[in-house]
Amino acid sequence: MKIQLLGTGTPTPSLKRMSSGYLVTVGDDTILFDHGTGAHHRYLETGRKPTDVTHLFLTHLHYDHCIDYARLVLTRWDQGRHDLPELKVYGPAGTAEMTERLFSETGAFNLDLVARTSHEGSLAFFQARGGTLPRPRAKPVVQELRSGDTVDGTGWTVSAQSVLHQQPYLHCFGYRIDTPEGSLAYSGDSGPCKGMEVLAQDCDVMIHMTHYISGTQLNPINAKTSSGHMEVATLAAKANVKTVVVSHVTEQMDVPGVRERLINEMAAVYSGNIIWGEDLMEIPVDDPRPAKLL
Repeated sequence: MKIQLLGTGTPTPSLKRMSSGYLVTVGDDTILFDHGTGAHHRYLETGRKPTDVTHLFLTHLHYDHCIDYARLVLTRWDQGRHDLPELKVYGPAGTAEMTERLFSETGAFNLDLVARTSHEGSLAFFQARGGTLPRPRAKPVVQELRSGDTVDGTGWTVSAQSVLHQQPYLHCFGYRIDTPEGSLAYSGDSGPCKGMEVLAQDCDVMIHMTHYISGTQLNPINAKTSSGHMEVATLAAKANVKTVVVSHVTEQMDVPGVRERLINEMAAVYSGNIIWGEDLMEIPVDDPRPAKLL
């Protein structure tokens, strides 16, 4: 299992940090967790092709976690052939409706899909890539999940749990992927809750929303539905997590000197590895090791 961060930022526009997106590869499967603003650009920067993506798991339908879903589906489809398996998409309630509104015959991209499956110029490019006519439309295979559901792949299992964020307006999940090489828990956006405790228990890596400096939340609701740095550290210690990755980082925290202080404060309650996530960073499943001094 290989883990790479695509987007570690928030909805705030940034050239340094794209919005939420995470890449996991297991065997022949390329699995994405969320695909927010700019995450697809970061994915391309890894050197992989859109047609390599096999599975997408959406935690919730805030745009900073799913706006590049449309770009992924259309680019993957447009660069593929007739024999490319449809993208398998998993997410909370509303995922199927969003997909329908994007790609169906009454959807936002219907005119584009009609043109690319009908116009002789577009069909020539499709055939040049080895495609066989008639050209099929993009039709992602969507499965809406409920808390407690699992999805089995080849050499991996993903578990979903409801986490506390913006209910009742959005259904929100955290995920855990288990493989023979190790385990990863991902919070999506979450405040302190039982669901993340279940997902994180004894995991090798936990990527967690760390949205603010603890104690500076705007109101009591923010404190319940998002996590600060000390809440993440406390969860990691309680769940016996080996490595914590700080992500969904705001400008408040992302200041030289400040972030080092916050890591030091987290280390006072959590003795495992703490990684301050950055876009395109590769995360070791085992303990981080120093490079050779040359």
